[in-house]
Amino acid sequence: MPKSFLIDTSRCTACRGCQIACKEWHELPANKTTQYHWGSHQNPQDLNPYNYKLVRFSEHLEDGVVRWNFFPDQCRHCEVPPCKELGDVYIDGAILKDEKTGAVIFTEKTKGFTKEQAGEVRDACPYNIPRRNDETGLMSKCTMCNERIHAGMPPACVKACPTGTMNFGDREEMLALGKQRLELLKKKWPKAMLADPDDVNVIYLLIDEPAKYHDHAVAEANVGPMSKKQFLATLTRPFKAMKA
Repeated sequence: MPKSFLIDTSRCTACRGCQIACKEWHELPANKTTQYHWGSHQNPQDLNPYNYKLVRFSEHLEDGVVRWNFFPDQCRHCEVPPCKELGDVYIDGAILKDEKTGAVIFTEKTKGFTKEQAGEVRDACPYNIPRRNDETGLMSKCTMCNERIHAGMPPACVKACPTGTMNFGDREEMLALGKQRLELLKKKWPKAMLADPDDVNVIYLLIDEPAKYHDHAVAEANVGPMSKKQFLATLTRPFKAMKA
């Protein structure tokens, strides 16, 4: 059965334990911090080839009170991943989806993408996730710690989370937990919502408007009568036709 995360932002304290655990598990090098220069505790400033996960900080004034919203950003492991749909046009098998776990995996073959093609693969992602290492050409992102899952262990970020923000399990179990938490939180936070729960395997529980977390907290799409899953599938239909 496919696996899913439930990321309950109402419980996130921005300890960044998940962010550090991700770097340690994948043995990613450090980034130079820029807190002093850009006026935010969020570091690094954005996702990059050495940060597959980033706790985003967003502050805004509401009724005279400063509100902080924390958003542990990562790949959503889409049910229909546009990155893979487009990647297959350029190099078949460069991006894989593990049907058992639902993990979307970028392989060494992504080095074969030209810089322009890599940019198009990134642009196809409605959450602006994949990053290219300009030195190696490799594209990378969250792997869902797929090898840990197959070994019977939870993802490193889930293991490290001390507050219950990061949850992981069978998809149906996580959807049920999300709905249960949502019902409870709506009593205090009427704007609470699950972000794109039908389309992704990393489901965020937000207690505020998505824009008050991050520009790409949800997949923004004027889809009319279509579901977002159907919309995401149409993003790469012209490229599939070209390949055929």
